[in-house]
Amino acid sequence: MKDRDFSHLDETGGISMVHVGAKKTTSREAVATATVRMSKGTLQKLIDRALPKGDVLTTAKVAGVLGAKQTPSLIPLTHPVAITSIDVTFDIDREAGAIEVRSIVRCEGKTGVELEAMTACAIAALTIYDMCKSVEKGITIESLQLVRKSGGKSGVWER
Repeated sequence: MKDRDFSHLDETGGISMVHVGAKKTTSREAVATATVRMSKGTLQKLIDRALPKGDVLTTAKVAGVLGAKQTPSLIPLTHPVAITSIDVTFDIDREAGAIEVRSIVRCEGKTGVELEAMTACAIAALTIYDMCKSVEKGITIESLQLVRKSGGKSGVWER
């Protein structure tokens, strides 16, 4: 693999933030997911809002939105992006004891929002863990992944 394949390396092999100034502004969107697994009993308490810390999913939604907005503060070589919308949703599977966290992030910009979408899912999932851990320590967070992205020179990519 040639060094040119790694856009965040400079000519000496050191890290470098990519220059996006000459790139075209386009509508960009990224969709990401993560899965939080827990026992059916803990999930039922979450649904019933019977956990000691309160309304888990509302808190996780807000945390996910805030996480997406803080991505450039958390991941060193990401650019600050003028996000136009962030949505974090939850799909509950009672039988599997699972919650799929899904985020959609949009912007009009010169760089994508894939990391913002994944950060939203990660922070929302961690918030679910935090709010449920007093009842169950063995909760897992799995499969954080980009599902779809659109915009920019590379266009649409879908898993």
